[in-house]
Amino acid sequence: MDPDSRRSPTPLQKGRVGLMAEIIVADPRWRRSVPRLRQLVERTVTAAGGAIAVVLESDQAVRRLNAEFRGIDKPTNVLTFSSGDIALAYGVTKREAAAEGKSFADHLAHLLVHGALHLRGYDHTSPGEARQMAMEETRILRRLGSRDPWCNR
Repeated sequence: MDPDSRRSPTPLQKGRVGLMAEIIVADPRWRRSVPRLRQLVERTVTAAGGAIAVVLESDQAVRRLNAEFRGIDKPTNVLTFSSGDIALAYGVTKREAAAEGKSFADHLAHLLVHGALHLRGYDHTSPGEARQMAMEETRILRRLGSRDPWCNR
């Protein structure tokens, strides 16, 4: 999901200095739910090709971003911006992990890889693209020691 981010600055860009990747934990529930959160985010995003910023937000904040940049007034699990920013919604991520029988940390890693691959130009609008993106997600996650996100647990 790559919202049109040609407007400037995006909410995720305000106050950023330089091009160093940063992690913004805007919703404290992320810290309580994932041990060694910063290390997991840094390691995962780096393995997937990087990002400028990762913002770990609430559903409400991601809903606002989704409405503003995609015209969809509901939260989504992950948003990527062509500026290099990735935003994730806590509640959506937690509910999806539970529904899919995955650990919260494994699902977070999968969504981070997914977002970073969007930044690298991957998409899933056609079956062929979706298959290629899923294969790359699986390859990166296996290299990180995570389980295959597409296998039923």
